[in-house]
Amino acid sequence: MDGGAEGPQQPHLILAHKLFLLTHPDVPDIEKVHLKSEVLDVIKSDGMAPLYETLTASSVLDLDQSLLDSMRAANEEELKKLDEKIADAEENLGESEVREAHLAKALYFIRINDKEKALEQLKLTEGKTVAVGQKMDLVFYTLQLAFFYMDFDLVSKSIDKAKKLFEEGGDWERKNRLKVYEGLYCMSTRNFKKAASLFLDSISTFTTYEIFPYETFIFYTVLTSIITLDRVSLKQKVVDAPEILTVLGKIPFLSEFLNSLYECQYKAFFSAFAGMAEQIKFDRYLYPHFRFYMREVRTVVYSQFLESYKSVTVEAMAKAFGVSVDFIDQELSRFIAAGKLHCKIDKVAGVLETNRPDAKNALYQATIKQGDFLLNRIQKLSRVIDL
Repeated sequence: MDGGAEGPQQPHLILAHKLFLLTHPDVPDIEKVHLKSEVLDVIKSDGMAPLYETLTASSVLDLDQSLLDSMRAANEEELKKLDEKIADAEENLGESEVREAHLAKALYFIRINDKEKALEQLKLTEGKTVAVGQKMDLVFYTLQLAFFYMDFDLVSKSIDKAKKLFEEGGDWERKNRLKVYEGLYCMSTRNFKKAASLFLDSISTFTTYEIFPYETFIFYTVLTSIITLDRVSLKQKVVDAPEILTVLGKIPFLSEFLNSLYECQYKAFFSAFAGMAEQIKFDRYLYPHFRFYMREVRTVVYSQFLESYKSVTVEAMAKAFGVSVDFIDQELSRFIAAGKLHCKIDKVAGVLETNRPDAKNALYQATIKQGDFLLNRIQKLSRVIDL
């Protein structure tokens, strides 16, 4: 996803996306040559010796020992200066200056991508931090580091820590920022429903440009909403949302994807769907859930189509979607077998018959089942009492 220029994205997260593409099976080799060069330039400019070691050890980059040695030397020299500043602050200055000197060292470890030392130094800095807002900022640094490494255990713990801090106080701006971080965590761990809810809550207050641009945020909001909201909510919160409408057209295929689904233009939807699939495949947070998401979207669109009919021919459905009868036949058979669609196929007549579960009927069946269970328990109890 390309973004706008509303605010600077954290350079390490831009680098993380390039590293993701560098190891992606579907990125052409010629593009990987350019990516490798860009990654190496960033590593050199920030002296990322720890990251360079990791990448050369896993054969993502080729080892240049003299480059590694020079970066290590530069790291040691910079850390020596930072330690001197900490010592000077502790001897001659106040508590806030001591904290700032420790924070500078933590940020340097983040910059050179030394995860363990960065986390240690952030913890040390936290011990010298009193204000809730400043403690929250340390959590945001930790979250950015965790998202770089896709360390979701650390993300989860950091989000919990932030919520506890908010019980002590904290401002609305930071609380709203945390919602976006949590939404990204939920989306990355396949909790699309909660992700959509958190993203939609943050649309008018979005300021987390450090993790992704606003356009990418809208991209994620629409994608998670489509598979989790009912039609009425989708219309109210997404299709007609002014904040979404202002950037929808800037993101390839997204407007067609959303509006054709809502307007039941299934042929146009499938066309946009193919374009969207490419974008999802090359997104580092969504890629692990690519197949799952594709299935969920198709479940939504097939269910929506079938809701309009008690029965419909397979041919009519194939025509509506602009695909072959065989394709729809295979798709529906798979989705029906998985319990995703409530219908059955009459193969001889080539007809689909829907058997949508009626909510009242389902409640009635559940009540009967519970009643039977209760009667059985009473009968068993009466036998025990008779004994």
